Parts: sequence; structure tokens; C-alpha cells
Amino acid sequence: MLKKTKKFIALAVCINLAVSSLAVTKVNSLIVGYTSLYKEAFFDLYKKIHDPANGYFSKEGIPYYSPETFILESVDYGHETTSETFSYYLKLEAMYGKLSGDWSGYNKAWDALVKYAIPSKEEQPNSNKYNAARPSYIFEDGETPNLYPISAIPAASFGKDPLHNELASTYGNSIMFGMQNLLDTDNWHRFGNMGDDTSKASKINPPGRGEQESIWETVMTPAWEVFKWGNTENGGFQSLVFKQDKYFKRWLYNASPSDDAAAVQAAFYANKWATEQGKQSQVSDANTKASMLGDYLRYGLIDKNMTPIDSSSMRLINDGTEALHYLISNKYSWSGPIADEGEAYKNGSSDNLQGNQNPMAAYALSAVNELKPKSPRASSQWNKSLERQLELFKWLQSAEGAIAGGCTSISSGKNTAIPAGSSKFYGMIFDTSPGLKDPPSSRYFGDQCTSMSSLAQYYYETGDERAYKILKKWINWVYPNVNITKDGFTLPADLSWTGQPDSWTGSTEENKNLHVVIDNFATDLTSAAALVNTLVYYSAATKAHKVGSDDYAGYLAEKLLGAIALFHADDKGFSSQEQRGDYSRFYDQVVYIPDGWSGITPQGAILKPGIKFIDTRPAYKQDPSYKHVEDSYKAGVGPKFKYHRFSTQCEIALALGARSIYMIDTSTPTSPIFTPTPTPKYDLFLTGDLNKDGVVNMADVMLIIPGFGKGIGDPEYNPEADLNKDGVINMGDVIILANSFGKIAPKSAY
Repeated sequence: MLKKTKKFIALAVCINLAVSSLAVTKVNSLIVGYTSLYKEAFFDLYKKIHDPANGYFSKEGIPYYSPETFILESVDYGHETTSETFSYYLKLEAMYGKLSGDWSGYNKAWDALVKYAIPSKEEQPNSNKYNAARPSYIFEDGETPNLYPISAIPAASFGKDPLHNELASTYGNSIMFGMQNLLDTDNWHRFGNMGDDTSKASKINPPGRGEQESIWETVMTPAWEVFKWGNTENGGFQSLVFKQDKYFKRWLYNASPSDDAAAVQAAFYANKWATEQGKQSQVSDANTKASMLGDYLRYGLIDKNMTPIDSSSMRLINDGTEALHYLISNKYSWSGPIADEGEAYKNGSSDNLQGNQNPMAAYALSAVNELKPKSPRASSQWNKSLERQLELFKWLQSAEGAIAGGCTSISSGKNTAIPAGSSKFYGMIFDTSPGLKDPPSSRYFGDQCTSMSSLAQYYYETGDERAYKILKKWINWVYPNVNITKDGFTLPADLSWTGQPDSWTGSTEENKNLHVVIDNFATDLTSAAALVNTLVYYSAATKAHKVGSDDYAGYLAEKLLGAIALFHADDKGFSSQEQRGDYSRFYDQVVYIPDGWSGITPQGAILKPGIKFIDTRPAYKQDPSYKHVEDSYKAGVGPKFKYHRFSTQCEIALALGARSIYMIDTSTPTSPIFTPTPTPKYDLFLTGDLNKDGVVNMADVMLIIPGFGKGIGDPEYNPEADLNKDGVINMGDVIILANSFGKIAPKSAY
């Protein structure tokens, strides 16, 4: 274990003193003494992030997804960059500006974002070939990759774009201003930008073949398609996705609206804090960029095909405004021809996940003069989005307090039947995992913390009672499910859902038919830090708005921050050991390639039917960590890694910074302030009762043995026996079962 710095040890010791059984008066006397430690700890971590020896940034000054290269989750290589990574970079530098008074780093981050993440005018040729009266062709969404390529729906009418003409009038051109959501920072895939093969920070896309296409089932494609790679005789990579009589060389960019919203959120704080320091002029240029980003971000509030939200008819044409659902959706995209042939098009998204919502960004774009977009209707539309997001949280709040998945439009482009009795929200139907099913988009507990952190910040700024009620119930659910001991901490990891909310009529009560199940617990640093941020802002807000003593939130924030600092600090920042059972998919996962299709990649892969994932990206085999992964696979175990994701470091830095700014009550709760609602699986079901006979015994042990050492992708892997859901059946699962051995559950639980 790498040694921890003295600052972090001192911080952790002080935190643990502060949350012990000391009297409240003694705790308050300690606050002045150790608050400065949070600020020092922030600067210490900030220095580590910016130390070139730690490898968080490329030579161009672009933050990597992680310093470690062999990682696969939302990226397929650690030295790629996401728009989320850029938004965290902005937030980190905004906090640094608050605590240091120096805004140069914040402005540098915006410069890098605009230069590398936002496609330039030269990268968007022929944007004027876009017709707002026919924004895109309409294609059905296949659920799985093997349903692709697909054809446009014959004789389908087009929707209308309600934003384009206004934006073109405001800015004098048809160029879009949004972040491309995936960059190959070091050009590992070797596509380059604009087909040059060599330029870094090259813009790349997974093909997007349905909600079941995980990263493990993708080939990577260039944003600039010139038929140089892929099936060079038949549309390059386009023919993997679409069936067309003729393919045109074209560019395609995809934005993740939640990340652009997070960039606006960072701008809100930079503007606020710089103004408090009398330095607002130092961030005015950044405000202009954030305002413009928010103007175009409205494409994230619009349905995929810009047709009426609640219509199953593809022939209905409207003025475009009925296509706005006003929620921050999963994506929006825009494309155009490289040469003179073909049309430009734009798409919104029909899928709206709760974890994407950002009330702070909507508030900033609707209420803060320095950040209000220039377009005439933009601020009022963002105000409507703010209201809609608050309603969505209320509609999706389960009986226990967790916020369920989201909703999806039932308009054009869906090829699945709408389930009878589906609950509706402004014409959209409830979906536990809108947009992605492998893994389910609503599974990750950290997404709960991110959206609730934004809601807590909004509550602090406005005192909106609606936000307070949602947050209080959510925190009441979280509090008993966070376990902090002398050895570390665990908190919810993966969630699943049963039932659905009632259809939205403008209010809802307890959602007695919608429930959350915590499938497993883990030590996830990003989730933990985001939870600390939520708790800090909530605790500070309850004091600021005098709604009563919710001191358990501050208490938990302090304890959890102490556990992070004490157990997970290292020389590069913060990390925890992860066993990646899913990495067996490098070797076992077949990437779907249609019969008769073949293609090549710049790395030298020959793409053909039956190809395994590892063979689509042969450059992995030159990675320093490859042998470790290969040896682990041969041994039948998941390889272990300690990752330093950029987002994790920033989330922890933001927690330290927020704790140094806001005064919260960290005293130990002396009475039961609330009555937590039980989490069904852990109160009614026995963890380890694999055969569901109501008792944990040797019969359950026997169900683990056949798959011991097997991971995801192996035919002998039994997901039910993977009790900690780490992707491999091992001693961790045996230990969980042993802790319940001999216990009995009532039959009513089943």
C-alpha cells in the first residue's frame, strides 16, 4: 500500500475526532481548527492532479479519462477523453479559483474544451445543407446489434426543428456549438481528425446499434467518414448501421447533454465566486462560452426525430415545439456531408435518464443574467426545463426514496410495443433504464448522487421547498445503507427496480408501487465523494433556509469524507482496488459483424463475422497491463487494478473544497431523526439464498461451487451466484453467503 500524506492522515484524524461522542460545543470549537485542513487537502490533491509525473493530462493539456491506459467502461482506452472529463476539469478549476483567487486555470480549461472538444467550423463543412423542415431520416431503433444495419422507414414524414432558425439568426451561421462526447486523446485508434490518420484528440464514435449494445459489442468508428477504413467499398463504417442505396462521405458528432450541462454548472460557480471576489471580469469570456453552450444544449431537450412526443404516428407534422420534452436527454447528434453530395441532419433523443438531470444548470441558464443564452426563447425554455426536471424527480421517487430510471418518448423510431398499463409523464412512458440495457442505465448508484448533488446545490441557492422534500426522503433512504467502520466503508453499488410510478397528474404521493432494490454494496470512491457533496450542500442549505436540524446529513458527510481520506489516499491521489470480472469479455465477447461484411481498422484488425472483442483492437496487446489481464483470464479470475479516474479525483477535490466553504453540523445524531424505510432485498430476502427455499445452507454452497472462478462470458458463470456483482464468482461471494449461513427468511418474502 502506498504511503498516505501527512495532510490526509491529519485530516482523517480530525474528522474522526469531530464525529465522535464529543459534546457539540467541543465539536464546534474544533471546526475552526481543522477547516483549513480541507483547503490544504484540496490544494494537495490539485497539485497531484497537475503533476506531469502522475499522468492526468496529455501533452496538449487535455485531461485523460484516467492515467492508466488499460481500462474499459464508458471508454475503451484510458487515454481517451469524454465530455464528462472536460466538465470535471472545469469544476475543478472553478473550485481552485474560489479557494485561491486565481482564475487562469479555469480559463485555460475552457480554452482546451473549445479547441479540442467542440468541432470547429472546418470540421462541420456544409452545415448549411440542413433543412429545419426535415431534420433527419427516420429509422427504427433496433434493440440489439444483430438487427443492424437498418433501413429508413418508407414514406415517413419528417418532424420540424424548433431551434435551428432561431440559433442561425442569433449567431449568423448553421454551425453547432456542443461538445463531442468521445475523443481519442492520443489517437490510439489511429483515425486522426478529418481523415488525416495522425492528429491527436481525434473525434470518434461507437456505432450506436441499439440499447443492448454495450461497449463490449462495439467497433470504434471515426467521426469523419471518408471510406478509408471499415468496408472501404461500401460506406466505410456507415454500412454497419444503415442500409442505403448510396453512401456519402460525411461527418457525425454526438453530444452528451448532461456533460454540457455540467460545464454550465461549473460556469455558474465560477461566475458567482469570481463576482464575490470582485473578479467577475476575469471569467466574462468563459461566461460567454458557457451561455452559448447552453443555447445549443437545448437540442438535448428535444425528441429524437423532432416529432410530437406522445404520438405513435410518424405522419404528424407540427411546428416543432411539440417535440420538446424539456428534459436533459441521453444524447443529441448532428451530421453533414464532407463534399457537395448529401444532406445535413440533426437528432435529439427520446430517452431521459434521471441521472442526466441538472437543475443547477437549468437555473443558471434561466435566472443568471451573465449566463442566459442570447436566443430569444432560450431562457424561458430553460426555466420550463427546470420545472420539468423537478417534476420528474418527484414522479420517479420510489417508496424508499431512491430515484428510479426515467422515461422515454413513444413517438417515431420505436420498434417495440408499448407495455399495457405503462405509467406516463407528459406523454412519455416510464422506463427503468432508458436508452441502455447492457448495463442498465439506471443501475449505478453514483448517478443518483450526481443528480441529487445538483438538486442540493439548487436547493441551497433558492430554498425551493420541492427540492428539500425530495432530498430529505432520498437521504433518509441513503443514510442507513452507508456502512463506515474502522476498516473502511461501503455504500450501495448496483440498483434494480420493481413496479412503476403512477401516471403523472401534476403531483404524486408515496409511489407505493415503485421500489428500489440494492443488489450489492461496494467501495466506490466517485459515488462516495458525490454523496459527500450532496450531503454538504443539503446540510448547509437546511441551515441557510432554517428548515430544522438535519444534522445526520452533515454527520454522515464528515464520517464518509474521513473514510475516503484515511483509507484511500495515495501518491497519485485516491484509489481503491477493483477486481474486474467483466474483463473476461475481452476474450469471450463476440462483436457482431453482419454476414458478408468485412472491413479493416487502422490498428490492423480485420473485421469479419465471429470476431472477438480483443481482436477488434489489437493494440491492447502492446499495453503494459495486457499480460496481467491475459494471465488472470487463463487462471479464471478477474484481474485487479487500482485506477485513478480523473472524474474520481475531481469529485473528491470538490468534496474537500465544498467542505472548506460551507459550515455544517457534524455532531453525532442523539435521537432517531427519521424512520428509514427498509430496503426490500436486505430486509426480506436472505443474501445467499440461491435456491430460494427460505434458508441459507449447504444447498446454496453447492450452487456456487460449479462456477467458482468463472466470470462474465463463461458458460459456467451463474450471475445469481455472483453475490457481490463484481463479474466473477470467488471467495468474496462465499464470504457473503457465509455471513447469512443458517438464517431463515419468512416464506412471504418470496
